[in-house]
Amino acid sequence: MAVEDSGSSGTAAHSPLPRVLCDTAALVSQGGDAPAGALWKLAETGRQLDANVVRLPAGGRVDTHTEPDLDVLLLVLDGAARLDCADGEHPLRTGVLTWLPHGSTRAVLAGPDGVTYLTVHRRRPGMRIQTPQAADRLRRSLGEDGA
Repeated sequence: MAVEDSGSSGTAAHSPLPRVLCDTAALVSQGGDAPAGALWKLAETGRQLDANVVRLPAGGRVDTHTEPDLDVLLLVLDGAARLDCADGEHPLRTGVLTWLPHGSTRAVLAGPDGVTYLTVHRRRPGMRIQTPQAADRLRRSLGEDGA
């Protein structure tokens, strides 16, 4: 399906259309031959979400971190992993869908055959250049008067 998505919600003739983006089964079929890291990223213009298919090799790890702003869904597509968080260790296997709420601290450790998973979260807003007056307003709202 070759469709240009303007990301706008204009008339029906110009409205974005659903489309197939990725065959995750084909990505997973690479197994241990797949490179480590992001195998696929959602890159469509006008999107409100970010999504990635990530491969961690056997024993690979996403170090302990806290996501302060975004809830994340993590779906294991192939393999197994362990989720480490404040309440202990949780096994993740193919088909397990996990919610990682914002503010939670977590780490992911791939199992003996590695793991491939999909993550989905709200898109982070891009950085914007603002006027010096906007920075002054932000400092005042945070109680930093600059004096």
